[in-house]
Amino acid sequence: MIAASFLGIDWLRPTDGLIALGGLALLALAPFAILRARRALGLVFSPSLREAAASEFSATRRLLRAALAAGALLAGGVALAGPVLGYAERAVMSSGVDLVIAIDTSRSMLARDLRPDRLNRAKREVSGLLDQLSNDRVALLAFAGDARQVAPLTTDREALRDLLSRVQVDDNRVGGTDLGVALERALDLFDGRTGASEAIVLITDGEDLEGRGRAVAERAAASGIRVFVVGVGTSDGGKIPVTGPDGRESFLVGPDGVEVSSRLSGETLEALAEVTGGAYLSTEGSPTPLETLYRKRIAGLESRELEDGVRRVPYDRYQWPLALALALAIAESALRERGRKNPAGVQ
Repeated sequence: MIAASFLGIDWLRPTDGLIALGGLALLALAPFAILRARRALGLVFSPSLREAAASEFSATRRLLRAALAAGALLAGGVALAGPVLGYAERAVMSSGVDLVIAIDTSRSMLARDLRPDRLNRAKREVSGLLDQLSNDRVALLAFAGDARQVAPLTTDREALRDLLSRVQVDDNRVGGTDLGVALERALDLFDGRTGASEAIVLITDGEDLEGRGRAVAERAAASGIRVFVVGVGTSDGGKIPVTGPDGRESFLVGPDGVEVSSRLSGETLEALAEVTGGAYLSTEGSPTPLETLYRKRIAGLESRELEDGVRRVPYDRYQWPLALALALAIAESALRERGRKNPAGVQ
C-alpha cells in the first residue's frame, strides 16, 4: 500500500504528486517572467506612455500572485501524493469455514503400499487441497498417541505449505494411534461460535489403537461439527520399514517375530465419519480423496465471517495540504480581483 518514503514521510500515491514540481517551477520562473514583462513595456510603449503603463504594473504584486499560485500547486501536489501520518490496526475479515486437518504420524504411516509411503501421500493430499481453498481458514495437527498443533487457523497458504513439509513420523512424543486425542485437540482449536461452519479432517490409516475415536466424534456431532476422514493405505496392507543402528533397513516385527503388515481399516473410519454427518473416502476409492471430499461436501458448509489477524492501515492526511492549496488559490484570486477593481493601483 505504501509506494514510497521521502523526507521521513510515507506516501501512498507519489507519482500523482508530481504536479507539485509544477508549482516549484512556476515559483522559480516567476521573477524572470516579470522582468521580461517590464522590458517589454519599454519596447511597446513610447516614452510618453511608458510611465503611465509602468504605473499599472507592479512587480511585487505579480510576484506575490505567482508565489500564491505556486504554493497552491505545491500543496495540491502534496495532497495528491497522499502523505501518511500515523497508522491504525484493523481486523482482516473474510468469509469461509474453519477446517482443522489432523495428519496421522504414527509409524504405520511409513508403510509403502502407497508410493512413496502413506505419510507423503497424505501430505500430498493436503497440499492439493490448499490449491483449491479461497478464504477458508486451515489449521494443521500431527497426531499419533498424542497430538500437537503444527499450524493455527490461518489463511496463509505459504506458511501452511512450509509447515506441512516438515511433518514427519515420530514428531509426536507418544507412539501408537489415538484418533480420540486427535479429535479432542482439533475441537480445542475452534472458537465454539457455530459448528455448522467448522469441520475436522482426519487423514489416517485407521488403526485406532486406543478406541476412543467414536466417543469424541459423538461430542463433535453434538456441537454440529462434521468429521471427514481420508483413509490412506490399502486393504492388502504394507510392511513398515525400520532402520537399525547400523543404518540397514528391515521391517518391523511383532512380539511373535513375524513381520507386521499394516492394513487400512476403512470400516472403522467410515463409521466414525457417519456419526457426525461427515463422510469417508480412501485412496483406494479416489485418486484425490481429500480434494473430492472438499469439493462435494466441505465447500458446501455454511460459511461465516472470519477474522484472520490484523493489518496496519495508513492514515491518508491529504486533507491538510488540500485545505492549504484551496486557501492559497483563494488568496491569489482575491489579489487578482483587487487589482482589477483598482486599475490606478497596479496588478
